[in-house]
Amino acid sequence: MNGRPAPKDRRSAGGDDRRKPPGAELRSGSRESRPDWQNRVATPRNEDAPKSPMIPDEITDQDLELGIRVQLKTLTAENAEMTARHLAMVSLLHEQDPELAHQHALAAARRAGRIAIVRETLGVTAYQVGDYGLAIRELTTYRRLSGSNDQLPIMVDSERGLGRPERALDLGRSVDRKSLPAAVRVNLAIVMSGARLDLGQNDLALAELEIPELDPTKVFEFSTNLFRAYAETLIIGNRESEAKKWSDLADRAERHFLGEQNPENEVFSVIEEIQIPEASSKLDRHSKSQHEHGTRAPRDSSINEDRPRRDSRDKPGERPARPPFNAGPRNSGPPAGGGGPRGGGKGFGGPPKGRSRGPGRGR
Repeated sequence: MNGRPAPKDRRSAGGDDRRKPPGAELRSGSRESRPDWQNRVATPRNEDAPKSPMIPDEITDQDLELGIRVQLKTLTAENAEMTARHLAMVSLLHEQDPELAHQHALAAARRAGRIAIVRETLGVTAYQVGDYGLAIRELTTYRRLSGSNDQLPIMVDSERGLGRPERALDLGRSVDRKSLPAAVRVNLAIVMSGARLDLGQNDLALAELEIPELDPTKVFEFSTNLFRAYAETLIIGNRESEAKKWSDLADRAERHFLGEQNPENEVFSVIEEIQIPEASSKLDRHSKSQHEHGTRAPRDSSINEDRPRRDSRDKPGERPARPPFNAGPRNSGPPAGGGGPRGGGKGFGGPPKGRSRGPGRGR
């Protein structure tokens, strides 16, 4: 009719004249035809992976300095809370149990490895337990993330701990010392002097310490370590009479900053005793994952909920002060060939910035 071919009956040929929506072939096809993102599955859990150390329920994220908690805001709320609690445990344990404090720092780094303050904490705790290679790696990463040279003395001292005094000197000379804060500059001079002593360069070791801060007429908190290091280096050079003068100055500065001449100014703090939980070898799956997923067990009703809070919380705008740096004798730093745990400063997760205890002297 009219010379036109008759239209084919698609239904009679077993076809379907309805058009399929886009992507229908992928949804109805085999697994191989799906996009890659649809084939992804969750990574299986590794039961042999190191478990995070347990945290007492009394330790909360509020136990960490506000300035540090602000730096964790880029994390999820749950992850930020657990990271803050691990960092608070580092602050609590870094003197009594440096090894456990280091485990908490490792747990925090697994959760927040891109946060500069977390890498700094891990580097400092690694230095405290004598893992100088890890300390250098972590503090180098911290330096790259933050652009700060405040922990350069610990990095230089860690090179000494690995038996590399030449590299320690090169690292110390890589920055302009005039750009460093006074406390950092003093500690850098101390560790650089120790590297000179490792090489047997006694005169140059003395010269490293002769910086503007070596002034007997002006005494600061960092002066104790500087005066004592200078006295010990003079003894190595058989200059005992001069050494006694600087040793006496160091003792006087130490007594001044420790408050021994003003006992009425002593401050006593009431610290609540907290039981640190120990992980059992036969924990069930729920207890294993309790701290990994941020869930916390209900608080024990026997704990006094009205325990006193730290003073800084009652005074808005004031940050809790870090513990003072330990200005003890300059003979407890890492040995030139490495070794066991040495050093150890103070702070939320280690020494305050730039306050390395430095190397042992006179080896």
